[in-house]
Amino acid sequence: MDSEKKKEDSQSQCNYDVDNEIEPRLKFLRLRNDVNNILQKDAASCIAVHPKFLCLGSHWGAIHILDHQGNSIESKSLQAHSVAVNQISIDENGDFIASCSNDGRVFIYGLYSTENNHNMSTGRWVKSIAIDPKYYKSGSGRKFIVGDDKLVLYEKTFLSRMKPTILWEAEGSVYSISWAGHFVAWASDNGVRIYDLNSRVSLGLIKCMKVTEASAEQFRCNMRWSDDRTLLIGWVDTVRIFKIKKRSERDLINNECTEFIVEPVSTFQVNFYISGIAPLENQLVLLGCLKELSENGKSQRPTLHIVEPKYQDYNIICANSLSLRGYEEYNCNDYHLDCLVEENRFFIVSPKDIVVASLYNVNDRVQWLLNHGKFEVALEVVQAGGKDCKHSVTDVGRIYLDHLLNCKKYDAAGKLCLTILGQNKKLWEEEVYKFAKVHQLRTISAYLPRGDVTLDSHIYEMVLYEYLKLDPIGFLQLIKEWSPKLYTVTAVINMVLGHFSVHNSDSQNVLLEALAILYGHDGKYDKALAMYLKLKHKDVFQLIQKHKLYDSVYDMIEGLMDLDSEKAIQFFLEKEKVSPEIIVEKLKNNQYYLYLYLDALDKKDTKNTKGKYHGLLVSLYANFSRKKLLPLLKRSDNYPIQQALDICYQKQFYPEMVYLLGRIGNTLQALQLMTRKLNDLESAIIFCQEHDDEELWNDLILYSLDKPDAITFLLKKIGTYLDPQLMVERIDSNLEIPGLKKALVKMMRDYTLQVSIQEGCKKILSNDYFKLHHRLVRSHQKGILVDDEHMCGACHRKIIIREPKNLIVFNCKHSFHEECLTNLQIIENCTICIHQKNKQPSKI
Repeated sequence: MDSEKKKEDSQSQCNYDVDNEIEPRLKFLRLRNDVNNILQKDAASCIAVHPKFLCLGSHWGAIHILDHQGNSIESKSLQAHSVAVNQISIDENGDFIASCSNDGRVFIYGLYSTENNHNMSTGRWVKSIAIDPKYYKSGSGRKFIVGDDKLVLYEKTFLSRMKPTILWEAEGSVYSISWAGHFVAWASDNGVRIYDLNSRVSLGLIKCMKVTEASAEQFRCNMRWSDDRTLLIGWVDTVRIFKIKKRSERDLINNECTEFIVEPVSTFQVNFYISGIAPLENQLVLLGCLKELSENGKSQRPTLHIVEPKYQDYNIICANSLSLRGYEEYNCNDYHLDCLVEENRFFIVSPKDIVVASLYNVNDRVQWLLNHGKFEVALEVVQAGGKDCKHSVTDVGRIYLDHLLNCKKYDAAGKLCLTILGQNKKLWEEEVYKFAKVHQLRTISAYLPRGDVTLDSHIYEMVLYEYLKLDPIGFLQLIKEWSPKLYTVTAVINMVLGHFSVHNSDSQNVLLEALAILYGHDGKYDKALAMYLKLKHKDVFQLIQKHKLYDSVYDMIEGLMDLDSEKAIQFFLEKEKVSPEIIVEKLKNNQYYLYLYLDALDKKDTKNTKGKYHGLLVSLYANFSRKKLLPLLKRSDNYPIQQALDICYQKQFYPEMVYLLGRIGNTLQALQLMTRKLNDLESAIIFCQEHDDEELWNDLILYSLDKPDAITFLLKKIGTYLDPQLMVERIDSNLEIPGLKKALVKMMRDYTLQVSIQEGCKKILSNDYFKLHHRLVRSHQKGILVDDEHMCGACHRKIIIREPKNLIVFNCKHSFHEECLTNLQIIENCTICIHQKNKQPSKI
């Protein structure tokens, strides 16, 4: 006995089997305390549960009232029957219980009042009973229904007498009754009938499949209302769900039928015998027994399934195999299932055992997931768990982190640190050491906090040291990305200096670059610049600009040009931080770099250096970019022409020489270059036209006289610039000239046009002359108004006086008395106007 008791104590948690990879939805707990003593002496025959308590019926006819922990309420336990209790029913408020048995007695017992108690004998086996859910109410009629070979309703009448009413008969024994609202469902030999108590009418009979090789005594009909209108039925191996709906008013008017109708929702068959059914949200909980016996011919363990019903099928959500005491000796009807729908708790009863199943809460889920190595899912559940979750993200995350490190999933572990460690400096430092032990600091480096919260500097130095040993390129990248405030710069410099001999030449270049950055962080800019130039690294420009090291670059100008001439020139020209004189002096030995710089300087066109270096630039353009030479010669006056001419003569740049010769007045030599060297008659004609020099035209004609093609070209072109006779008379009459006729026609037309234009111009000028002369004469012949307001320009008295005097009035409207002008014979112009002209300063 002691060994058996110890074994039972060790099984306080009910054993169950489930696929280890499928997360269970239910947890199981064996009901202990007084239940053990009761079931050792007796056996359970039925159960009814209420949110306040549970009632356990035994084979000896006793009704034990227990709390949900299995403690017996001694004052409420009843010896109601002499044989096994068949069914127990509890009203909605938990004030009254009803029970029945094969001893023919029906027992109604009030837990808090004896006023409406009943202990009556029917004289027949009573298989089922149901108490009115509203039995506790005084005006409810105190009803209950008893089922034997017919269905009888008992209700309280005048003088507290119980009036029996037969609701239905002649369908065989009633095995089970279920009451919800004003609907009652009962199971008999023919099937399940649903009855409307308000209308006292049957809503129909649900015929079940015929049971072969078994009887109703072997397979109990399990019924339960999931709500007032939904009925769940589990009988043998078939599940049926029905919904009661109200008919439309049109149907009620047109047809004499019941107010409600029963509609099937789902029907499906399972592969086990059903011992109990209960709702679970939009799913079902089914208690059952396997159809197959074990190898030794005994019953197998009962199962508890959660299924999702469909119309004619179902999906299994999870399945649990339960280890209940003595299961090998029991059959389908020995098990019972009841539930508290609001709490999603399920009570599984066998003759010698009671197990309570409840849904996994968030804490149960997390613990199961952790136990089964599903750490990622566990972390997600904790993050969404809310206040009810006793596990913290940090605790679960650190367990997951240790698992990832053990599995060598270092990158996933590094990412996880961001989620679970947050801004907790202490936790970060603890976890970093775990990565250090497995030499995986490089993995976590990207996730280390570097914002408002930072770790101790030695943490970052450890990471840098690992990169330095194993990944120099990664070390350089971190030096570029990380702020120097994260670590001690001097310590890292010494670290790098100590590792030069370990690495190959390529890695040494990488370390030199890192060292240059570190020297910059440490304020040793001269060393940083020297290393950048040695490496020919373009970051030298950024370093100079960032720290304004302009005075340090005087001796590095050519080196900077070697590194990146474009960036160097851009840097030199930026606000002229390095004077052009210094740059020109430093680059005088490298003419190409000097050309690049002066060309960029000329494009910038600063006031201080405008045209200053054009003389030097002429030579540089001649050497490196001839296409820029002629535009420079044309737009600038700041170069020595003779020197430029000499350069062009040496290079035989004839177009440039033509321009320069024309500029210094040596037009004839310029023309000869165009004709003799360039053979460009078109430009030569334009050149002669621009200078309008007879000598140039004569030279051009003289050049072309022995060249038939040139003669043809000139005859076509000079007709509008020159008298063609000057050329035609010089042409050798024996010379064969191609296209002469067309050229002469073109020349004559051009010349005729020119003559016509000149004559037209002469006519226009002549006509304008006569018109203007006529206008002048008419204006002089016009009278000039002289009134009393005019004054004499000489005596300054009024021009009109009483004594008549001769007046002299000029076209400028100045007037004089004749006698006031003493030298009248020699005066040709107004003396006032001549005097004013003489006062104006002469313009040179």
